[in-house]
Amino acid sequence: MNRLHIRCWVFLFLCSSYLAAQSGWHSVGNVSNVTVLPQGVELTTGTGRLRVTALSANVVRVRNAQAETFPPEHSFAVLPHAFSTAPEVHVEQSSDSITLTTSALRVQIRKTPLQISFVDLSGKAISQDQPGYPASFDGTAFRVWKSMPGDEHYFGLGDKSGPLDHRNLAFIMWNTDMYGWQESTDPLYKDIPFWLAMRNGSAYGIFLDNTYRSNFDFGKESRDSYSFGADGGELDYYFFYGPDPKRVIQDFTALVGRSQLPPLVALGYQQCRYSYYPEARVREIAREFRTRKIPADIIYLDIDYQQNNRPFTVDREKFPNFEGMVKDLKSDGFKIIAITDLHIAKLPGYKPYDEGITNNFFVANPDGSTYVGKVWPGDSVFPDFTRDAVRKWWGTLYTDFVHTGIRGFWNDMNEPAVFERADKTMPLDTVHNVEGRKTDHREIHNVFGMQNVRATYEGLLRLQPDVRPFVLTRAAYAGAQRYAATWTGDNSATWNHMRISIPQLLNLGLSGYSFVGDDIGGFAGSPTPELLTRWMELGVFNPIYRNHATKGSRDREPWVDGPEHESIRRRYIETRYKLLPYIYTGMEEASKTGIPFMRPMFLEFPNSSTVATSDSEFMFGSNLLVAPKVAEFVGPYEVQLPGGNWYDFWSGQQVSGETKTVDPPLDTLPVYVRAGSILPQQPLVQNLDETPEGPVQISVYPGPDCRGSLYQDDGNSFAYTRGEFYRVQFTCDSRPDTLQLSVSSPEGTFNPWWKQIKFVFFGMGSAPHSVSVDHKQISDWKFDAGQKTVTMTFPASRSTMEIQIQK
Repeated sequence: MNRLHIRCWVFLFLCSSYLAAQSGWHSVGNVSNVTVLPQGVELTTGTGRLRVTALSANVVRVRNAQAETFPPEHSFAVLPHAFSTAPEVHVEQSSDSITLTTSALRVQIRKTPLQISFVDLSGKAISQDQPGYPASFDGTAFRVWKSMPGDEHYFGLGDKSGPLDHRNLAFIMWNTDMYGWQESTDPLYKDIPFWLAMRNGSAYGIFLDNTYRSNFDFGKESRDSYSFGADGGELDYYFFYGPDPKRVIQDFTALVGRSQLPPLVALGYQQCRYSYYPEARVREIAREFRTRKIPADIIYLDIDYQQNNRPFTVDREKFPNFEGMVKDLKSDGFKIIAITDLHIAKLPGYKPYDEGITNNFFVANPDGSTYVGKVWPGDSVFPDFTRDAVRKWWGTLYTDFVHTGIRGFWNDMNEPAVFERADKTMPLDTVHNVEGRKTDHREIHNVFGMQNVRATYEGLLRLQPDVRPFVLTRAAYAGAQRYAATWTGDNSATWNHMRISIPQLLNLGLSGYSFVGDDIGGFAGSPTPELLTRWMELGVFNPIYRNHATKGSRDREPWVDGPEHESIRRRYIETRYKLLPYIYTGMEEASKTGIPFMRPMFLEFPNSSTVATSDSEFMFGSNLLVAPKVAEFVGPYEVQLPGGNWYDFWSGQQVSGETKTVDPPLDTLPVYVRAGSILPQQPLVQNLDETPEGPVQISVYPGPDCRGSLYQDDGNSFAYTRGEFYRVQFTCDSRPDTLQLSVSSPEGTFNPWWKQIKFVFFGMGSAPHSVSVDHKQISDWKFDAGQKTVTMTFPASRSTMEIQIQK
C-alpha cells in the first residue's frame, strides 16, 4: 500500500472516530463475518447484522438490525412477492471487501470501515456511502450519509412544496394538517420517503421503508453529501437502478403498488366547495351546469351535509330529501362524492360510537382508556385502523350511503388531525394494536391515513365487489395509491400557489402517486378572475380536475366573473372531455407501469440538460407538452421544446426550434404535441353517462418513432380484469414520399361506443397524390390547405388496417 493510500485510510479512521465521539452516536461497526445467502449476504457488524439482498437485477435491499437477529418482516408499504423471479446473484469475497453482482449492477461492500457502493457493470459509481460517515445510530435514531456529486439532482418525497429539484433543501416526514401552507412550509400531509436521483441522464432511486418521523437533507448541511434518517424503527432501504428514470419508477411502484385504474367518471370535471348546502343549493349548482352547457360529472359534499359534523349522518333540516337529491342528480348525469372523516363523535346513541366502544375498536391511551381528541364534531374518538377487524367494521359504515347511490368518498383530516394541540395530532404515547403487536403513535402516525383509506377502499369493495371505488385522501404513506387518489391539501388562491402546484404534482407522480390533483383556484382566499381562468385552463392537464374553495371565499363555479371568463372556462372543460380517450388510455398505462401521466420533462427527455430541472412546463402523457403562464406580471417567457419537432395543439401547425417565446392571452394555454404522437379524441359530451355522437378521432402527428394506443372499457366495473376491454395500437412510418399508418386488431372482448373511426393527419403541406387502405386506392378523403390536414373516416372494425398516403 503506497503512502497516499495510507494517508487516506488514516483520514477515514479519524473521521469515523470523530463521528463516534459525538454525543450518543455510534457507527454500525466493521464487518466481522460474512454469510452468503441465495440473493445476497448477511454480515455481522459490531453487535448487529446487515443484510444486503437483490430482489431483482436492478433492485437491492439494505436492512440493518442493531441486534443479533432481525425482527419479523413487516411493512405497510411493500407488497409480498413484488418481484416474482429471483435474480441470479454472484458473490465474491476478499480480505477487505465483498462484491454482489447481478446482470444490471454491482454492490461493493468494504469491510473496514463499512462502506456500501453501488456501481454499474463497467465500474462507474452510481451511488455510495459518504467516506468517513458510516451509517450510525443514537439510541433508536439512525442516519445514513451518501456522497452527493455536484451535478446530481433529487426529486420525489411525495407532498413537498417548493421547486421540483430538492437539491440544497432539507425535509421532514411527519403527516401534518397544514391549513394555508406556503412555499417553504414543511412538513405537509404525506410521508413518501422515496427519492429519485438524476445525473447526466442516468437515474437511481432510494426508498426508506420507515414510518417513524424521518428527515432528509440534500446538501443543506453539507455541500458534498446528502443524508437521511429517522427517530426510530428499522434502517431498511431499497436501492433502484435505472439507468432510465422510468425504470426506477416502474420498479419502485412494483414494490409498493400502483394507482388503480380509476372509474372514468373520476376523470371528468369535479365541482366542490366547503360547503354546498342546503339541498336547494346543490340542486341549483347542478342545474346551472346543465343549463349553461358546461360539462361536469361530480359534485362534492363537505362536512355541512352532516348532522353536527358527525360522519355517516345527514342533517335533515339542510337536506330533507337527501336520498331523492342523490337519485335526481344521478339521473341528470351527476355523481356525488361525500366527505367521511375518520373522527367519530364521542356520543352515546350515535351508532358508530356505540359499535366501536362495544368492540374496543378505538385508539387507546397508555392506561387502556379510549383516547379522546377534539375535531369537527367536538370530543371524538379514532378507530385503530391498524387492526383488520376495525378496518372491516369501518367498511360497514358505508352501507347506507352506498345503497343511496353515493359514488365516492373523501377521507379528509386523516393525518390524523386533532384540534387544540400544538402538534396538531394525537399524543405520541397513544397505543395501536397491529394485529396483536402493540406499538405507539410514533410508528403509526404516518400510516394512519393510509390505513384509513385502505379500510374505506376494502369496505366499498365488499359492498360492491364489481364497482371500482373512488376514494380521495389527504394523508398518505408510500403505497397509499393502491387505495385512494390524493390532492395537495389546503392551498391558497394565489399565483404562486398555481405555480407551486406543478412541481408538487410532478413530485407526487415521481413518488408513485399518479392519480393526483390540487384545489383549482386555491382553497384559502379568493382568486382574481384571471387567476381562476388560468388555473382552470391548467387543471385540464392535471390527472384530477377539481375546483374547490373554503368558506367565506367568493364563488368559483365556471360561470362567475361574466361571459368572457365563462366562455373560456367552458372551452377548456370541453377540451378535457374531448381528450378523455387519451387521458383514460394514459391512466390505464399508469395503473400497469406506475409511470405518472403528468410527468416532468426529464422523464421523457432524460438526456436534455435544458429541461433537467424544469418545473414550469411538463408533459401530460408522453405526447403533450404544457407550458402555462404562472406569474401575474411576467410578460413574454420562453418555452423549451426538446427532442425534435413539435406541433401547436390548438392550431395543428408545426413549430420549429427548441426554444419558443410566448406571451399567451387570457384564453390561451400553450400546449404542444410531440412529433410522432397519435392522439385519440372523442366528440363532446356534457357528462360521462352520455354516449358520444360521432366517430372517435385518431389524430396523427408524423414524426420519428410515431406510435399511440387507445384503450376503452366500461369505465366503472372490474370486467376489464376478465378480458372485457378494448385496446388497439397505432404505428406510423413517415418517409419523404409516403406516410403509412398501421392499425392493429383490437385486444379484448369489449365493444366500444363508436361506429366509425376518423383519422386526421397533421403536417400535410400539400394534397396527397393518392390514398390507399389495405392496398386499395380510395377517393373519400379530404385535404385542408389551411389546417394542413388530410382527413378520412371509416367504419369501425375489429380487423387490422393499413393506410398509405402517397405525398
